[in-house]
Amino acid sequence: MDDNTRTAPGPWPEPVTVDKADPRYPDLVGRGVNARFPAAPAAIGLPATAGQVVRLVQDAVDTGRRLAVRSGGHCFESLVDHPEVDVVIDLSEMKAVGFDPETRAFAVEPGASLGALYRTLFLGWGVTVPAGRCPEIGVGGHVPGGGGGALSRRYGLSVDHLYGVQVVVADGSGRARLVTATREPGDPNRDLWWAHTGGGAGAFGIVTRYLFRSEEAEGRGLLPPAPAAVTKKTARWSWDDLDETRFVALVRAFGRWHERNSAPGDPGAQLDNSLTLPRAGGGEITLETAVDAGRPDAAEQADALIAEVCRAAGTTPEVAADTRPFLAATLVPDEFAGVKGRFKSKAAFLRACWDEDAVARLYRRLTDRSGYQHPAAAFYLLSHGGAINAVGEGETAMAHRDAVLKAYGSVFWWDEREDDVHLGWIRETYHELFADAGGVPDPGRGYGGAFVNYADADFTDPELNRSGVPWHRLYFRGNYARLQEVKGRWDPREVFRHALSVRPPGV
Repeated sequence: MDDNTRTAPGPWPEPVTVDKADPRYPDLVGRGVNARFPAAPAAIGLPATAGQVVRLVQDAVDTGRRLAVRSGGHCFESLVDHPEVDVVIDLSEMKAVGFDPETRAFAVEPGASLGALYRTLFLGWGVTVPAGRCPEIGVGGHVPGGGGGALSRRYGLSVDHLYGVQVVVADGSGRARLVTATREPGDPNRDLWWAHTGGGAGAFGIVTRYLFRSEEAEGRGLLPPAPAAVTKKTARWSWDDLDETRFVALVRAFGRWHERNSAPGDPGAQLDNSLTLPRAGGGEITLETAVDAGRPDAAEQADALIAEVCRAAGTTPEVAADTRPFLAATLVPDEFAGVKGRFKSKAAFLRACWDEDAVARLYRRLTDRSGYQHPAAAFYLLSHGGAINAVGEGETAMAHRDAVLKAYGSVFWWDEREDDVHLGWIRETYHELFADAGGVPDPGRGYGGAFVNYADADFTDPELNRSGVPWHRLYFRGNYARLQEVKGRWDPREVFRHALSVRPPGV
């Protein structure tokens, strides 16, 4: 056995386990955010230590029960809340954030929220990890898919600063053990670290500790410095001010700007931008750009982007500016935080903006008043590229290193009787946007694939994905075969599995 592994049962106390008769069960079972997928596992394990996770995994293996793992509870699909899952291992009590002197890295437990991560790292050391924009999201599910957010065009993805992972795995004999894997070239477990840099959560084991340290740490701090303050500028357009021609020009201008300003090191890559395109009646079209307020050219860069989009659209909306300290700008709750409804999301990476025909189709889908009319539906374009694209496709498992934008569509509703109409709208709209590639963002036909953190089980369903492009090609591109090898070594029995998890070789 490697020196950096540990087997069950070990000298660890029993973890808390809650069954359906326990009064704590309703609170724990209801943590998933998507009401489309009600959960009813026989038991929920609530570990407080890595050793207790080992015990829970060993017990599930020994009794033949299917397990799933949850950190923040924000999974879009039924990867955790699935009817075949017998035991959910809930990591929400493992939420420590601190510095580990032994590895000279910042250690983060999987139950910590991104907001807690930002707050503790900034107040304690003045540094940060480039991660997601929603502070409620759990670290445990976010990082293995690649992570990334507002500072990623400047500093890269979360996994570009991931030094190591502590993982509970289950080998071919059914033995649960605790393994530490790092990016060190001589680490015999390095492949397990690599798989957690974009291979998705819950696919190879259960991460009980993330270790963050930038590769260029010496002489410049162990992680990137957080900006002291962030300046955001926001432009809004009423639907009444935009016909189809102006809408197409606006969206295309936003996209073309990113095509020109997303190379690593480009001054424009300092900006984090989003374009919100709600259904007519659901709000205004909104362009938001954010930048480190301490940069001398901050205002100039933001103003240039907004001016370019305004010229293309032929309108001059009012622009609001707001500068806030880093934490005040970063710890803004998601508008749907704490709201549990039914939703469906679909996303894609774009190497270039959609062409005029595709944007015109989107306009017609967003403004059609003859059929589907629902204000809580929208598409978004989110900036990508910059430092993200300075990393090679195979250096991490996150292969999407050539995109300039992420596209994201979502619809939210309450009544399960309306499922078919809302699912139909988002699926049909998405298919139309990628009609020239079989209805999916096929990397072989000009698009960039899909983001596994925005889980979309439609790709695995031959009735919904008739493109001939396998789901793993969209999520992992050319890295899938290597991920399968890692799966075969560390989880050959598929103890850790769900609809979008990597399969062992030959499966």
